[in-house]
Amino acid sequence: MIQRLAPKPAPIVARFAVFTAAFAFAAATAQAKLVQRTVSYKQGGAELEGYLAYDDSQAGSKPGVLVVHDWLGLTDKTKKRADQLAALGYVAFAADIYGKGVRPKTQEDAAKEAAKYRDGDRKLLRERAGAALKALASAKSVDKKRLAAIGYCFGGGAVLELARSGADVKGVVSFHGNLDTPSPASAKTLKARVLALHGADDPFVPAEAVTGFETEMRNAKADWELVKYGNSVHSFTDETAGDDPSKGQAYNAKADKRSWEAMKDFFKEAL
Repeated sequence: MIQRLAPKPAPIVARFAVFTAAFAFAAATAQAKLVQRTVSYKQGGAELEGYLAYDDSQAGSKPGVLVVHDWLGLTDKTKKRADQLAALGYVAFAADIYGKGVRPKTQEDAAKEAAKYRDGDRKLLRERAGAALKALASAKSVDKKRLAAIGYCFGGGAVLELARSGADVKGVVSFHGNLDTPSPASAKTLKARVLALHGADDPFVPAEAVTGFETEMRNAKADWELVKYGNSVHSFTDETAGDDPSKGQAYNAKADKRSWEAMKDFFKEAL
């Protein structure tokens, strides 16, 4: 017969140390608080309404990241990205390019609203993005010398235009954004590093636009990267885009995860 001996209880001091460490961790977690609030700001005479997010449990100044929405305007999915950035230790500000209360309800309305800036007035698009960057820079705890911007679809094109304007940002990241511009020569004023994350099979960004972007970056002698994700079409980070690539836009979980990690690595170097 084999007699199994019960394990000896840990010494009281050791148990107390473990308990103390666990309590301290729980207390620190409880103190962490994500601050989320609406911020009103202006560009010219236009009233704009963005969304600010940061973790107030982290002391000291933090890098600021601007987030520019897709063609549906500032929605919960854009705010979610801002929250994710805040959880990584950044002060995130989701821009409002369209203006207070302008939130398209249909794809058709979104296309019309986006066209006002993308096809009609790129100068105004740059000014709206610049106003949002200024609002971010004025936020509490932001290190004004460490600013960056990311954007999705329409917003991806917007942050590229922001960079082309010569804005004082360390880096911009475009997620499946339009890569073309009516004024490629202006990229010579570009100061930011550029990361373009692109669906290799995106039908809404033609091959000539991709080639034109590459030529533009080379001519500007920019610090740039273009990453193409295979088997990915437009909106590959958007969980609401469906799962049918034949429609030209669809969610791709692998590309979504990989592109987010690429952004994080890019910011580690740029910021």
